[in-house]
Amino acid sequence: MAEVTSLCVYCGSSSGRHPEYAEQAHAFGTEMARRGISLVYGGGKVGLMGTVADAVLAAGGKVIGVIPRQLVEREVAHPGLSEMHVVETMHQRKTRMYELSDAFVALPGGFGTMDEMFEMLTWAQLGLHRYPCAFLDVRGYYSQLRGMMDHMVDEGFVRSAQRDSVWFGDDMTQLFEWMQGYQGDKVAHWIDESSVHA
Repeated sequence: MAEVTSLCVYCGSSSGRHPEYAEQAHAFGTEMARRGISLVYGGGKVGLMGTVADAVLAAGGKVIGVIPRQLVEREVAHPGLSEMHVVETMHQRKTRMYELSDAFVALPGGFGTMDEMFEMLTWAQLGLHRYPCAFLDVRGYYSQLRGMMDHMVDEGFVRSAQRDSVWFGDDMTQLFEWMQGYQGDKVAHWIDESSVHA
């Protein structure tokens, strides 16, 4: 069973078209701090990224940012974090965020959010980690993605057990409870190591 103490949150560097996105990001950060869960994120001060970080900090929580040097130089780095890790490349950023975290959640975001979250889903599929992965579905933002994942299962490209290990929903309380009870060792991985021969 997972004990989530450090949560990686992927989300947009934009705030989106609807105020509810930022409202939920703020509420999510506040709830993280209330539960004593540290935030690991991309280190920015703008968009939903900045909203989540500010909420955690305002509620007395710990925030760890990981940002490529080129983005620091563009002055988008958050100046008030508990820790800031400056790396050289986007690949190093994703790896460092993974190393610092024991669960992964995607709030609404764009291509970068999808890239980061799907890398973690792929690593889980391959058995490279056993951490919970979830999508907070604000305003139904991820409803079509959820349908696409179900279609992947129907067409034989994703195992149903792997798809079922990914949480979708709009209830934050349920999300935190699911993460704390997650049993990654019960999930069958795409590669069965017992069947792999040298």
